[in-house]
Amino acid sequence: MNAITNTAPYEPQYAVVWPLGGLQVDGGTDFPKSIPDLNGATIGEMWGWLYKGDSLFPIVREKLRKRYPDIKFVEYPVIGNIHGPDENEIVAGLLQLLQALGCDAVVVGVGY
Repeated sequence: MNAITNTAPYEPQYAVVWPLGGLQVDGGTDFPKSIPDLNGATIGEMWGWLYKGDSLFPIVREKLRKRYPDIKFVEYPVIGNIHGPDENEIVAGLLQLLQALGCDAVVVGVGY
């Protein structure tokens, strides 16, 4: 055993490197303004058909409808699976799809 590394002399040794670099932003950092009131807003649901999003979204809808009775939803089956073999094409056209569906915001679900 090597007293410094606490490993046998034949085991490889690796340098430890922090995997995250510093934050670098090219261009502006302007974000869209928040929606002041979700009443009347249309919320898209995006999901990758993994975990239990099909259980999560009805709960989110119920809770949001209690607080914002005039909220509308474009449910996840309409937007489709955003994960899988076609995800590059789906993501490339996502903004246009959400705009065509009239979405003001989205909830992206990964389940629980």
